[in-house]
Order: sequence, then structure tokens, then C-alpha cells
Amino acid sequence: MKRLLKTLALPIIVVVGFVVVAAVYIVDVRERVLVMRFGEVVEVRETPGLYVKVPFIDQVIRYDARILGLLTRPMEVTPLDDRRLMVDAFARWQIVDVARFRRAITNGGIDAAQSRLDPIITNAIRQVLGSVPSTTVLSNDRTGLMNQIRDIARTEAEELGVRIIDVRLTRTDLPEQNLNATYARMRAEREREAADEIARGGEAAQRVRAAADRTVVELTSEARKRSEVVRGEADARRNAIYADAFGRDPEFFAFTRSMTAYERSLKGENSSLVISPDGEFFDYLRSDHADRANPNMAPRPASSLAPEEPATQGDTATAPTATTQDGTPLGENAGVTLTPMPEELATPPQEPALLTPDAPAVGAPN
Repeated sequence: MKRLLKTLALPIIVVVGFVVVAAVYIVDVRERVLVMRFGEVVEVRETPGLYVKVPFIDQVIRYDARILGLLTRPMEVTPLDDRRLMVDAFARWQIVDVARFRRAITNGGIDAAQSRLDPIITNAIRQVLGSVPSTTVLSNDRTGLMNQIRDIARTEAEELGVRIIDVRLTRTDLPEQNLNATYARMRAEREREAADEIARGGEAAQRVRAAADRTVVELTSEARKRSEVVRGEADARRNAIYADAFGRDPEFFAFTRSMTAYERSLKGENSSLVISPDGEFFDYLRSDHADRANPNMAPRPASSLAPEEPATQGDTATAPTATTQDGTPLGENAGVTLTPMPEELATPPQEPALLTPDAPAVGAPN
């Protein structure tokens, strides 16, 4: 009897151990467990620990309790302004009701659940993005749109026993066939703006250039006018001085003119003069005609030349005080001041004539 018991003890222990192992199961913290008996849900275990079931009858089905991710397929969306966009999204979801999830998915598991969630999220994206213009979709702040997509998808996914935690738009681009046209339109717009800026800059440059040219013409004309006035007044003063000097001795005037003519004609260049040596042109080369000199040392009337102010002690020049016919000082019309005339060129003091009419002139031939 004892030998029989010893012989059967080992198989009994093995069978008991096998039954115990079949009756005990562990629930992990990352799992939610369903205990199924003849196809019906008997227990739902969400708290981690060690549990017992009916061996060989109850079936333990485990589902992931962590937050899962779902990447949607790229889809073409038409926003409110009929501008097509390529959009894809990323969703995060979690199983919250394993019994409902089992009834909805049956034996499909996580893969079947993601295949059911993909159209739900896709429809929510189309619904939300189709109600706004493309500028809102392409903007940097799309949080409101993603929250709307999440709320719509969460409502529709409740029947699956899952909860949509978040939905994020990962890409919003134009379709490939529209990119070239869009880039060309953007390039044309930028070129038009550049042309407008260039035209405005050219117009401003023309205005500045025209104003500068007008200023140059005005300044040049004014300077030319003043120079002509100064030149004319200076010529008048010069002529008055010449007339006064030559009027005192006509013979000296003739002599000076002859010397000037000799200087201009007898320069030694490649030129020839055919003139009779006895002609009037060489008159002053034969004689200086000092006997015909009749200097008039009497001063000119004050009306012909304005009196000059005497130079102060220590000055080397005297400021001119000659006036025009209307009494205006020379150079005043042009807004300039004439250079003071050296004292040695001023009208010398007049003295009584040293020569009498009967006395011979100095240097005259006896």
C-alpha cells in the first residue's frame, strides 16, 4: 500500500501543480485583463496582482493598458477656400473599457482597433479642416483645430471602449502637382513687389536729380549774372581810369597804342609784313615825338570819378569808392566787395605844371 502511494504521489503532485498553475494568473500593471467563460465576460481585472480562475474553463485575455499611438495615412483635404492640402496626423489613444472593447473588436486585438480608429480620426480631420480657410490650417497656431478634431474623434470612439487623448497635425502641405504653380505665383508676386519698389526708388531718384539739376542751374545762372555784373563794373572802372589817364596826354595815348600794336604784330613767329618803312605804322620807331607831348596835369572833375578815401596810417591799400552812373558802388549789385586798389595806383596828388608852353619837353631833341 505504501509502495502504491509512493508510486502515485508523484503523478498526483504533478497533476495538482498543473491545476494550480492553470487556475492562477497574474495581472501586470501595464495590462487590463478579461476573464472569459464560454464566450462571456466573467471578470475584469485592472488592478495588478495575483488572481485565481477556473482552470481549463476560464480564458484570460490581456490588453495593453498603456497609451498607444496611431499614425494616420496622408490624406487630401479641401479647406473652405477650395485649396487642396495634403494632411497627415498622429493620434494617442488608450483602452478604458476592456469589456466594451472586446465586444466591439472581438478577436481582432490592437491592430483591429487601430484599423477602426483610423477612419474615425480621418473623418474628424476632414470635417474640421473643411470648415476653415487654408490660411488657418497653414498658420503656426493650430491648437484650436486639433482640439476640435480630438473632441469629435473622442465622441465617436467611445463605442469602441477607447479614449482619444490627443490628435496632432504633423504635416500640412500642398499637393505635389500644385507646388510648382504655387511657387511660380509666389515668385511672380515677389517680382511685382520688387518692381514696384524699384519704380518708386527710380521716381524718388529722378525727383532728387531734377531738384539738384535745377539748383545747379539756378546757382550757376546767379553766379554768372554776378560775375557779369562785376566784370562789367570793373571794365567800366578800367575804361574810366584809361580815359582819365589818356585824356591828360593824347600823345601818350597814341604812343601806348602804337607800342601795343608793335607787340602784337612783331612777335617773331612765322609771319611776314609787307609795309612801307616810311609809313605811319613805323612812326614811333623813328622818333618818340616827345616834342608833341602836352600833359594835362589838371585834376578831373569830381563827377567823373568818385573821390577815394585816404588810406589810414599803416594801411597798404585803399578801398575803391568808384560808383556807377546811378551812384551805386561798384560790385554792390552783384553782392560782392571789390579788391582794394593798391595805393600806388590811386590818383596821384596834382602839382603845378613844371613845363611852360615855351619850355622844351624833357627828352625832346634840341
